Amino acid sequence: MTLRACRDCKRIITGTVCPVCKTSNTTTNFQGVMIIFDATSEIAQNLGITAPGKYAIKV
Repeated sequence: MTLRACRDCKRIITGTVCPVCKTSNTTTNFQGVMIIFDATSEIAQNLGITAPGKYAIKV
């Protein structure tokens, strides 16, 4: 199971197409993982994240 990060929304996925933004613009070259539980938190709002999930810090 290779983890990939979407270059558009930075969500970490296991396939080749991002289920959120429906793009295949993904990469295996990313650094750091951030897990967002509450999309209304200050960190999520500052980063523009609107849905809970696992995100890459640097893509």
